[in-house]
Amino acid sequence: MSTTPRPTPASRQDVTLRRALGLPSLVLFGLAYLVPLTVFTTYGIVTQETGGRVALAYCVTTFAMIFTAFSYARMVRAFPVAGSAYTYSQRTFGSHAGFLTGWSLMLDYLFLPMINYLVIGIYMEAQFPAVPLWVWVVLAIALVTVLNVVGITSIARASSIIIAVQAVFIVVFVALALRAAGGVETVVNPFVGDGSVEGIGPVLAGAAILCLSFLGFDAVSTMAEEARDPRRDIPRAILLVTVAGGVMFVLLSSVAQLAAPATTFADPDSATLDVMAAVSGSWLGTFFTAAYVAGCIGSALTSQASVTRIMYVMGRDGVLPRPLALLSRRWRTPVVAIVLVSVISLLATVISLDLLASVVSFGALAAFSTVNLAVVKHYVVDEGRRAGADLVRYLVMPLVGFAMSVWLWTSLSGQSLRLGLIWLAVGIAYLAWLTRGFRRPPPEMDFAEADVESGMAR
Repeated sequence: MSTTPRPTPASRQDVTLRRALGLPSLVLFGLAYLVPLTVFTTYGIVTQETGGRVALAYCVTTFAMIFTAFSYARMVRAFPVAGSAYTYSQRTFGSHAGFLTGWSLMLDYLFLPMINYLVIGIYMEAQFPAVPLWVWVVLAIALVTVLNVVGITSIARASSIIIAVQAVFIVVFVALALRAAGGVETVVNPFVGDGSVEGIGPVLAGAAILCLSFLGFDAVSTMAEEARDPRRDIPRAILLVTVAGGVMFVLLSSVAQLAAPATTFADPDSATLDVMAAVSGSWLGTFFTAAYVAGCIGSALTSQASVTRIMYVMGRDGVLPRPLALLSRRWRTPVVAIVLVSVISLLATVISLDLLASVVSFGALAAFSTVNLAVVKHYVVDEGRRAGADLVRYLVMPLVGFAMSVWLWTSLSGQSLRLGLIWLAVGIAYLAWLTRGFRRPPPEMDFAEADVESGMAR
């Protein structure tokens, strides 16, 4: 008998996303998405960019992300449905702005799985040179696709195991790195660098690239229709993931720089293997590869789950093709969207890591900027919350987050800005076609109906 899942329309009330995630599962989902070891994804690239000031760049990014995380937490309390920044922008600024925000958000969500697959290929090929990179990429895509189709509970279980493996590695690495740092003759301060690159500009450029490290908190918001208590648990999970991620990134980048003070590498994409060799020889490099590949699998699982939920909501609204909103009756997952993302992810075999990282950050910062402004519009303008404490929560803090996001956004490389603006131009052209020259609004979902169907009590 065939076990192939039979898609059914998402509008059917008997086929909905499964509410199965509590606070611990949401936090693990977010941590698995951002990957605690993701600090090593762009370590070589940002080390060269900043002259050894990766930790300082992470401090800048963490500061900006905390303000934006507060904005996400406040918006998910107002609109506890799937869709993340797309939903928040649509409800506050209208359907046209919502579409363009969702379109920008899809840029980083579509490219983030590619980063994970490419990094898996890079490190597995370094470990097993006889097997080409593309083979590892295809195998990883196949595994992640199957697990995503099977459902959200399988992702939650896998996230727990993957985070445990990375936690063990982090403890071992920090201990060995601190020991190795004691024998280093020339110390490079991770907040000052080696002096080869001067000024704050390179630090901001590095911080802009590092925004991709924090997409875990944004991803948590896309699970609103699969959380048991989204208004309470998702805001908490967003803040916990952001703070925990920032602390881990600063710690790991600092001890790595202290133990291995090099600021230039023959291959920046795999510079971490040089760091591991300096810390404790080849065996730690092997351990790192195992833990890191496991983390990338976890991040690919959660990032694919997140982007397919955004595509599911936009397909459900009719602003993307409606087949993207088809759910499997057996597993209650958006199988069409999952398969489409897997096919797109095959581009990981032909795109460079530094370009992927910059483009992902473009989409993320565009969405972050919009969510910060959405807080001001929803709470201060629409709801009239203008008391003293409310002005701090709903005006000052989101405006600081907006300013920081724009600051980092303008610090991206010219190439990533051009590609991001091309993507946005394509979205505007599609929106013009969809709305017959902006003469009518894009299709919208009835959110009141959605909340009733998902069991929410306003």
